[in-house]
Amino acid sequence: MSEATGESNDILNRLAAVLEARKSQSPDSSYVASLYAKPDKMLEKIGEEAVETIIAAKNNDREQIIYETADLWFHTLVMLAQKGVQPDEILDELARRFGISGHDEKAARQKG
Repeated sequence: MSEATGESNDILNRLAAVLEARKSQSPDSSYVASLYAKPDKMLEKIGEEAVETIIAAKNNDREQIIYETADLWFHTLVMLAQKGVQPDEILDELARRFGISGHDEKAARQKG
């Protein structure tokens, strides 16, 4: 674990609080508020950042993978905030799946 990771282990919750606060701001003064005002644009940004992350991975460009993945996660967090989903809910779901075979987890979802 890097020093930055250790110091920022709650960054998702801190960022979620900022994203929540941006809901009340003007789209003219806040990039996040402008995304909230145009949900389709927000979803397009997630798609765009996903494609850029894939391209970085195909190019084996480690720095770009990190940069583009950060953009992808950020825009996904904006969407989650807009939908009222907290990062902890996603982390709880990942924790629930931890140690379960991906094949078994997928099969259980298809039955349920």
